[in-house]
Parts: sequence; structure tokens; C-alpha cells
Amino acid sequence: MNAGGGGRGGARPRARFDPASPDLRTLRDDSRLSRLLGRIAPGAVPPLLSALAGALVVGTLLAADHGRLAGITLFAPVAALLLSGLASGHPHDGRFDWLVPSVLRCTEYGYLAVLGLASGVPGPLVFVLLMVVACHHRDDAARPAAGTVRPESVRTAALGWDGRMLVTAVGGAFHALTPVYGILAGYLAVLLVREAVRTWSATPVADVRASATPDAGGTGRAVSGTAGAGHADGGQPAAGTNGEA
Repeated sequence: MNAGGGGRGGARPRARFDPASPDLRTLRDDSRLSRLLGRIAPGAVPPLLSALAGALVVGTLLAADHGRLAGITLFAPVAALLLSGLASGHPHDGRFDWLVPSVLRCTEYGYLAVLGLASGVPGPLVFVLLMVVACHHRDDAARPAAGTVRPESVRTAALGWDGRMLVTAVGGAFHALTPVYGILAGYLAVLLVREAVRTWSATPVADVRASATPDAGGTGRAVSGTAGAGHADGGQPAAGTNGEA
């Protein structure tokens, strides 16, 4: 899958893109720090190899201390950030670069789950945090079909996959993982609901009417019509649904 920008490594992700070819740099969910690292050598670091290397380092460090945040394990998020963040400016137009967001998701989910459970954070709280983070990622994946992406300010406020790992690492260093998991889960949940109400409810939805038109071969073709204009955030009408958002 090619990046929707299809352009140069230094270009910033577009505000909106074709759902058939989304910009994988947006789906990465990088923090501002990671995006800044990506400007050092845009296009020079292979995205998939760096993401796999970061995941391997994080997994090795967690296994070394049995998931407990102590000593060298504190450097796991930093290692993942440095390895994967340098590739955030790459256009992600390689043959297998579509795997990069999935690798980053596994790195973050695995880190939060193993670290929390091994350090005594209540299982339900770990589950809630993981579900809220997954909902943010689902929001990023679902919006292209409606012709829009999350605003840059909201993506920055969500901290990014690497930022959330760094926050939990700092909480572990101060022996306050349980409060940090609770605060982070609540903060991300409020941010998610606020943004959903603000943008999804304001996004005009096209009234698509499809009818089968028989042709000479006896098959039909879908004829669709769209209505409505884009909204203030730069989105376009979502096709394929009826009714209001």
C-alpha cells in the first residue's frame, strides 16, 4: 500500500486523503517528538526495519526484567522512539510498509500490558487503558472513509504511541504506575469522547442511493449520488451510509 502523499520524505501528512490509499504516516500515531526526529533524515531510514528493531528491543528489555520496570527496562520506550521515530518522515511507499502501523500497535500494546500486569497494576485498569488506546487507533483508521483525519492538535494531545510509553515509564520510575494508568486512561477517554462529539456529529454524511441497472450481460451496476459539502475540519462527505452522523 502506498502512502497517500506519494511524495517526498519531508512532506507533512495531508489534512485529508483518499481512503483507498491512506497516508501511513498518519496511521503511525507518532508523537510530536517522534515527528521531529523524522525530519532529521527524511526518507533515509526504512520504516519497517526500524519498527521491527524497536519492537525487538522493547520485547528483549521487558523479558530481561520479567516485565518489571527497573534498571535497563526504563530505556525501552526511548530505544523504540529513537529507532522508529527516525523513520516517521519516510513516505512509507515500500512494498511492505503497510505493516508498520501494526508493528507499532503491537509494541505499544505489549509494553503497556506486560509492564502493567508485571508491576501490580490491577488487570481491569490495564484492560481499560488498552481499550481506550485501541479506540483512538480505531478512530484514526475509520476517519479516512469519511474523507477526514483527526486534527493535528488532537493527535498531539493524545501523546502518540511513543509518548504514552514514555509517560508510563516515568510513572514506573516514581513507583506510581497504578495512578498513571488510571489518569492516562481517563484523560484519553475524555479526549476521545470530546473529539467524537465535536467532529463526527458535525461531519455531513452523503445520502447514497444505489440502484441496479441491468445491462446487456444481465448484470447490474451501482449508481450513486452524493450530497453535502465538506465540514470545517477539511473532511469530505462519507459515502456508503444513510442518515445523519
